[in-house]
Amino acid sequence: MKILIVDDELLIRNVIKEYASFEGYEVFEAEDGFKTIEIVENNDIDLIILDIMMPKLDGFGTCREIKKIKNIPIIMLSARTDEYDKLFGFEMGIDDYITKPFSPKELIARIKAVLKRNNLNEEDNFNYKGLVIDYKGHSLYIDDKEIKLTPKEYELLCYFVKNNKIALSREQLLSKIWGYDFFGDARTIDTHIKMLRNNLGEYRDLISTVRGMGYKFEIKEK
Repeated sequence: MKILIVDDELLIRNVIKEYASFEGYEVFEAEDGFKTIEIVENNDIDLIILDIMMPKLDGFGTCREIKKIKNIPIIMLSARTDEYDKLFGFEMGIDDYITKPFSPKELIARIKAVLKRNNLNEEDNFNYKGLVIDYKGHSLYIDDKEIKLTPKEYELLCYFVKNNKIALSREQLLSKIWGYDFFGDARTIDTHIKMLRNNLGEYRDLISTVRGMGYKFEIKEK
C-alpha cells in the first residue's frame, strides 16, 4: 500500500514515515500542495496524510484538487482544533481528522481503519438491474452512464448495500462513515441521503426512511 505524507515540517514527515515504513507501507513525501498534486497524478497512491497549514497551497485547496483527479482516502492533520475546520474537511470528503500533537501509534491505527473501510468491497461489482457499483473503480453506473458521487455519498451507498434490509440509525451511519469522533449531527446524514437519492434517480426508492430511527436500503427483487 502506498501512502503519501504531506507536511511542510520535515520532522513530522520523518516520524510518520518511520512508523508507516515499519508497518510495511511504501511512503511518498511532499512538503507543499503543488508537489502533492504532481505525485498523485503520477503514482497510484492508496492514502494521503494531509496537513492544512502549508505554503503555496494549503490543505483544503490541495484536497479540492486531489478530489478532481482521484478519489483517494485522506486523513487531515492539523494544529488547528476549530470545529469549523473539521466540519469543512469532512464536507470536502476527507476520511478522518487528527490534531497535533498526535500519537504516531494512533495515527497508524487510523490509517489502518481508513484503508480497511475503503477496501472492504474490492472483490466484485454490485449489479441490480441497470445499477452497477464498480468497487475497484469507486464508481456508480446507471444504465451504463457514470453517476458522479461525492466520496461520502459513495461510502454511504456501499455501506447500505452491505447492510441490505437492515435498518440503520443516523448515529450508526455517522459513526461508520464519518468516524466515531465526528462532531456533526443528524442533519449531516439527512443532507447526504437526499443528495444520494437524487443521484440514484429511478432507484432512489431503494433507500427508505425508517421513522424515528434512520434509513434502510432494500433490494426486494432481482
